[in-house]
Amino acid sequence: MERVIQDFRLQLGKAVRQRRKAMKLSQEAFAERLDVHRNYVGLIERGQQNITLETLVKLCCAFGCQPADLVPGIPLDRA
Repeated sequence: MERVIQDFRLQLGKAVRQRRKAMKLSQEAFAERLDVHRNYVGLIERGQQNITLETLVKLCCAFGCQPADLVPGIPLDRA
């Protein structure tokens, strides 16, 4: 189960970094939009942070996407 969770965090982090860079925002500028600390964005992007539902909603609002758009195709049957 831990491997599935780690894969989920890594995929989410990769998607967040790609989308943030596509918006041409620094981690600091993006963190301001989310009302979180810049270090927190870095932790998310490296897959080192379990995010809250509130943060997931903030990410989706910032990107104009659905949660599933950030983590498509994570097979949960490996648990």
